[in-house]
Amino acid sequence: MKKSMVAFLTGISIAALLAGGCANKEAVKKEEAIVPVAAVEQAKPVEQAKPIEQAKPVEEVKPVQEVAVPMATPVAQQPAESVSRFETVYFDFDKSDLRQDARDVLSKNAELILKSMPGAKIQIAGHCDERGSAEYNLALGEHRAKSVQKYLTTLGVKAENLSIISYGKEKPAVNGNDEAAWAKNRRAEFVVVK
Repeated sequence: MKKSMVAFLTGISIAALLAGGCANKEAVKKEEAIVPVAAVEQAKPVEQAKPIEQAKPVEEVKPVQEVAVPMATPVAQQPAESVSRFETVYFDFDKSDLRQDARDVLSKNAELILKSMPGAKIQIAGHCDERGSAEYNLALGEHRAKSVQKYLTTLGVKAENLSIISYGKEKPAVNGNDEAAWAKNRRAEFVVVK
């Protein structure tokens, strides 16, 4: 009895799944009449040709009055994240360890943070070139940002003032499919958040 009930319910479930899978097909209701396209086109009234209008003479253009436009917001009033004085750190292909030139750049950036903005919240964004899957590049970008964060903390920057994010290959600095473009895209950038 139980086996037959299980078989019956399984059969109904499979039938429901098959019927549900066919729901994307368009169906015509039986009550609707299907009218051929040719019959519809024949039923349309023929439009009468409209007479051609004479061209009007061109009117003289009146000068526009000048409107005072307020000046752009000075840089000092813009949000902190739009102004970046930090240098970008670059990485080798498929690597997250810091080269000597990257360490020199990070020393300058750490000095800038410690002297000019000791309480600022800084976000480190890890980026990759376009080679590799999206998932792999997100992980690699995160490793790059973490290695930068770790090095900055060894230079005296407070860890609680640093956050990381990985964009992987989603935000390239340079478009291109050659080594020069890829080298510019393998990077870590800095954004002042607060």
